[in-house]
Amino acid sequence: MKLKPRTAGLASGLGLLVVVAALASSMALAPASAAGDVLLVEIEGGIGPATRDHVLRGLERAAAQGAPAVVLRIDTPGGLDAATRDINRAILAAKVPVIAWVAPEGARAASAGTYIVYASHLAAMAPATSLGAATPVSIGGPMPTGRQAPQPDSDDGKGNDKSDKRDGTPGVGEDSASARKAINDSVAYLRSLAELRGRDVDFAEAAVRDAATLTASQALARKVVEIVADDIDDLLRQAEGRRVMLGTRPHVLAVAGRTITIFEPDWRTRALAVLTEPTVAYLLLLVGLYGLLFEGYSPGAIVPGVVGAICLLLALYALQVLPVNYAGVGLIVLGVALMTAEIAMPSFGALGIGGLVALLVGSVILFDEDVPGFGVPGQLIVGIGLASGLAFMGTVWLAARARKRPLVSGIDELLGQPAVAVADFEGRGRVQIRGEIWQAASDVPVQRGQLLRVLAMDGLVLHVTPAVEQARRNNGGQP
Repeated sequence: MKLKPRTAGLASGLGLLVVVAALASSMALAPASAAGDVLLVEIEGGIGPATRDHVLRGLERAAAQGAPAVVLRIDTPGGLDAATRDINRAILAAKVPVIAWVAPEGARAASAGTYIVYASHLAAMAPATSLGAATPVSIGGPMPTGRQAPQPDSDDGKGNDKSDKRDGTPGVGEDSASARKAINDSVAYLRSLAELRGRDVDFAEAAVRDAATLTASQALARKVVEIVADDIDDLLRQAEGRRVMLGTRPHVLAVAGRTITIFEPDWRTRALAVLTEPTVAYLLLLVGLYGLLFEGYSPGAIVPGVVGAICLLLALYALQVLPVNYAGVGLIVLGVALMTAEIAMPSFGALGIGGLVALLVGSVILFDEDVPGFGVPGQLIVGIGLASGLAFMGTVWLAARARKRPLVSGIDELLGQPAVAVADFEGRGRVQIRGEIWQAASDVPVQRGQLLRVLAMDGLVLHVTPAVEQARRNNGGQP
């Protein structure tokens, strides 16, 4: 079954149109800040490549304009380890003081956000906020904690597990060497940041090993943060005159009463945020695959192939920076291929059903759901599955109906059709059928203008017989 070029082009172009519209809406340039203004950089949602790009550009802008400080307003459930470490490296090497502020009220700095708070020169929280739960997770499944959660009688009140391990019983997940390595690496990393900034080391370890969390008042009491501030003016007022270390150089903050400039994401950061959104990456992958397949079924349509190639390349870029399970990518590709093969080689639904199952399973496991803020909504997967299933069933129904229709083209369609003799002939002559002149052969003499019927075809020669004779044969020899 061959798709119409216009239909295929519109179908494959629809997905790209959505992405282009999203990118176009984000083409706003970030306003420049005046020298001496405190730069406010917001970290919201899952921390990924776009967040990393935004924070690094903000630190560069602050250094170039001589800002007295950068405030990172944090509200995040966590994010990718690589992006978080890049942000922390930039903070540690920053030429201006960085103040991490978990805000507004109700915000959290969970998982990756805790690492950024510890890395910052000055840490603050708004009331009714929290931080902690910094246990790392692995791509493709949850990361075990590395030991059992502390029991009520084995906690020293500071989140530290004092239980007796002399029996040698391993804790939860201690049978996994890779899990222990990841846990110990994260513990050492967060402890080193705590030691560098003079913050609570014990909570840093508990946050990783036991997913411990603290409220703003608890964090202040345990010296995890230095300030609890209601708003940014209160934050700058309390930060005034505090001494921090910029590398090996001491620096005294002078930020009270300064103008606040919000560092808005520029078009590049917004575009990166759109492309690396898991839902957009997933849709780009599907549009790319279907676009190329449409082009294969409609050679020369051009539009499906161009759109499909662009979307597939954008999807591959996004997938290489996201926490992707490549078994899921393989299943999605296999599913689309099997459903396409069902259309080309009908197998009574076996290929199509198998392809639909592969597509759904691949969609479910494509992204690591344990990384906060990264995943494809289940409703979208169900919608894609239903749409693919309906399209597959519709195609099968159309193919089955087409099989029952009489032939309207080809050589076999001429059989039984009426023809008119162009001239008298015996044996061979010429007949007219559908306005065309054909060579014909007859076992009986034929007169000019006589009505004939096509019995068979040998090469380009039609075997004909008088229509009356054919009717007599059909009636069992009766006139």
